[in-house]
Amino acid sequence: MPSAPPLDITRPAKPGQLRKPVFALALVPQNSKITALGRRTWNVLLHLAQDQGLERETFSAALTDIVKGLDYNSGDMKIIKSHLRSMLTTLVEWQSPTAGEWQDWDACGMLSHAALRKQRGQIFVEWSYAVNMRNELLDPEIFAKLSLDVISQLGSHPSIALYEICSRYLGVGQTARKAWGWWRPVLLGRPDDERLQKLEYRIFKRDTLRPAIAEINALADIEVEMLEFKSGRFVADLQFTVRKKPQRILALQQRSAAEPVDVGVLATAERLGIDHARVERLIDEYGDTAVATGLEAVEKRAASAFPEPLRDPLRYLKSVLPGHVAAQAEAQQKADAIKAQETAPALPSDKLAQWSTRWLAERIEAIVKEIAALPASRQAELSRSLQDHLTERRVHPAVIQRLAGKGWTHPMVRHEMVSFYAAGAYGPDWDKPSDKQLLAIASGAHD
Repeated sequence: MPSAPPLDITRPAKPGQLRKPVFALALVPQNSKITALGRRTWNVLLHLAQDQGLERETFSAALTDIVKGLDYNSGDMKIIKSHLRSMLTTLVEWQSPTAGEWQDWDACGMLSHAALRKQRGQIFVEWSYAVNMRNELLDPEIFAKLSLDVISQLGSHPSIALYEICSRYLGVGQTARKAWGWWRPVLLGRPDDERLQKLEYRIFKRDTLRPAIAEINALADIEVEMLEFKSGRFVADLQFTVRKKPQRILALQQRSAAEPVDVGVLATAERLGIDHARVERLIDEYGDTAVATGLEAVEKRAASAFPEPLRDPLRYLKSVLPGHVAAQAEAQQKADAIKAQETAPALPSDKLAQWSTRWLAERIEAIVKEIAALPASRQAELSRSLQDHLTERRVHPAVIQRLAGKGWTHPMVRHEMVSFYAAGAYGPDWDKPSDKQLLAIASGAHD
């Protein structure tokens, strides 16, 4: 079983890094759920407390340094109160993901006390930690160095928890091998009760493991891969390989202090009459970006009152969320491409890229027309084959549902059908122009 890296455990953290004790990485809540926003908020409080020093028994910071997105003169304050209350009442068992690294057994609340105080017209949060955990939390001997920038962008509790654990083993190259049931409450942030223990591995893999791994590999500064170990015909243990990315894909700003946790999405939900606790569960399922854009759609629908007044905002939010999840990746890719074109000088290589982009757009539209011209029976056959293909690839269920209910022309499905059909009809290089085709595009371009 791999051990923790021996040389990198006592170096001071860089700006924007949290020194999180190893026993705080694999928290197992005993009586209530830990949400993504709750875990981020606790990380920010720990970062601030470590900066203020071990000599203090209680810690204090402006509420604006801890959370953002609230109207501090309105009823939104109940949101932060509920988060603090949850940290006080959530009983957790502290454990390291490496056997033997944390010898003692400890259980206590995530915070020992919390208070909100108004000073000089500004609201401050005061908090403290249990005496049995305080020294190790504030001045840990063995810890993982975590990027607060990355954590702020990960959208669900499973992705945050898995990122924190895998970061611990960056110098080793792989995590400890654990029974898959060990990972279940740790990643879900839920008590391992009788209901959770009935969860099948295939469901846990589909709904928790795969999305978390995909999100980490897309947004984080590390790459992880899951290894499965079987006992007979069934998966018994899981292990994750972890490596540093060759270069940071995201242009993240390095900060000297913890970034406040954005809870504005909860405030928006409250104003729409949706309980923020229900929204936090949706954030853990779909990610905070998708929930934020989904709430914007709810706000527009509520304002229009067409064709009738919106009676159940929560139900409407749940109905639009899958579409926002599926469209999110495609929208981000388009935004990145536009930004790259706007910021880069118009060098010959950029011209080549622009011609390729224009050719591909025309190619896609031609293929769409080609598919649409096929007999209805042939289109139906293609749709059935595409559905099988998407199921095998384990794409988001929302895409498959749109294909079955709305057909291949739906915006969430069209690009999948184009790629599927074109690869079969023209081969895997259907989307790569020849020099002659690029020359034709260039000859019609106006500089």
